[in-house]
Amino acid sequence: MALPLAFFGIFFAYPVVAILLRGLHADGTWHLGRLWDVLGQSDIRHVLWFTTWQALASTTLTLLIALPGAYVFARLDFPGRGVLRAVVTVPFVLPTVVVGTAFLALVGRGGLTDELWGVRLDTTVWAILLAHVFFNYAVVVRTVGGLWAQLDPRQEEAARVLGASRLRAFRSVTLPALGPAVAAAALMVFLFTFTSFGVVQILGGPTFSTLEVEIYRQTSEIFDLSTAAVLTVVQFLSVGAILAVHAWTVRRRESALRLVDASVTARRPRGLGQWALLAGVLTTIALLLVLPLAVLVQRSLGGTDFAYYRALTSDEGNVFLVPPIEAIGNSLQYAVVATGIALLIGGLAAAALARRDAGRLVRGFDALLMLPLGVSAVTVGFGFLISLDEPPLDLRSSWILVPLAQALVGVPFVVRTMLPVLRAVDQRLREAAAVLGASPWRVWREVDLPLVRRALLVAAGFAFAVSLGEFGATVFIARPDNPTLPVAVARLLGRAGELNYGQAMALSTILMLVCAVALLVLERLRTDRSGEF
Repeated sequence: MALPLAFFGIFFAYPVVAILLRGLHADGTWHLGRLWDVLGQSDIRHVLWFTTWQALASTTLTLLIALPGAYVFARLDFPGRGVLRAVVTVPFVLPTVVVGTAFLALVGRGGLTDELWGVRLDTTVWAILLAHVFFNYAVVVRTVGGLWAQLDPRQEEAARVLGASRLRAFRSVTLPALGPAVAAAALMVFLFTFTSFGVVQILGGPTFSTLEVEIYRQTSEIFDLSTAAVLTVVQFLSVGAILAVHAWTVRRRESALRLVDASVTARRPRGLGQWALLAGVLTTIALLLVLPLAVLVQRSLGGTDFAYYRALTSDEGNVFLVPPIEAIGNSLQYAVVATGIALLIGGLAAAALARRDAGRLVRGFDALLMLPLGVSAVTVGFGFLISLDEPPLDLRSSWILVPLAQALVGVPFVVRTMLPVLRAVDQRLREAAAVLGASPWRVWREVDLPLVRRALLVAAGFAFAVSLGEFGATVFIARPDNPTLPVAVARLLGRAGELNYGQAMALSTILMLVCAVALLVLERLRTDRSGEF
């Protein structure tokens, strides 16, 4: 736990505390009364209500739509499954500002109106909810499907032999085993939607705003750091409460699971029900995930001369010191380094948390690991600038600052992906290996690693994807001569002119293709049957 604690203390707690002190402690005096002044404003209360409501609605809708997909990818074997799994994951890494624009064009404004839980639902709100499902579909499919694929199907088959119906066998055997993974996926989706930024900023306009959007507005547009600090405290406490409730209500039972090679659990669809489910999932993916991506590609083309793509190689009239095309290499380099950091920190933390003899302090760190997903990325990025500017941590001019910020968001994914599988490893296997004279390192290499190798590859894919698409913190610390793809897209979208808009679409299409290729390679490695799992 030493390295994860040091990493989060230096690169998360320190910057966040620094910006909170800058906003709430001025002239040697604490301005705590500002808390009640800000929370007493009606527009801030509306932001808090809408933030919570849309996060709950988005999480529920994502689970309802994505859980059938998790089953299909985990248990059904069909042509093109690996390619389709990569396609499903691509939306998760696209810049939010681009997806917001694509959904705005698809859904439009006005027309459909309704009301649910006191919130007026028009096409704008539906667009926000569907865009959140678009992003988080892969979170549920990867997190739940990853464990589902390794559950021994003979347990459910034994229940069927004993007289249980298919539904009862699923409810009594499979669902409790999937509970931790479903809870982890729901928690991640809720945190992502609770802190939604780009989607709500584009689609919500002046009417709908989340805490993240309001923090950004107060920080970069109004320059009111005290209000931004108050909202950051509210967001921080809200996320802490969510994690506390999750830890209290969810009791993990992975130790009772039997994990098998995922390659032997998937079978060809059998019966009308499975074929109908497969058809429904494929239709959902086509309409919800592929259609917005097709709109993105169509906009990037513009015409038949590829003018937008050719313009990416020129630095004339751009907001950067280099041609926008160089953002591709920058993003890939940053993402590789960030993935390595996330795997090291997250792997160590997951190994420590999976131990049966872990104390309360270690178990409490489980919840703290999720805080980077719930704390404003704007706050973290701005905190990097004002805190890491003096020796021995003068990193403002160093390239490592960007992958460090990206790794903060990737570590929770690594932990949440690896932890259920690590806890599912039968402790008796480790004890038997130790009795036979194996060292702790050899026990890990011979017992744990073959079972968690698949989860490790999935975690690497998530960390890499998150790093490529991270925007909230990177926008503050990426230098003009080394922009990342999301930063380049956002700055091009912020400038008037058809050429700038077209270049933003072209860069987004390139990002989509890079992610698709990377995820397809990962998928082939993950499903390689030549090695042991």
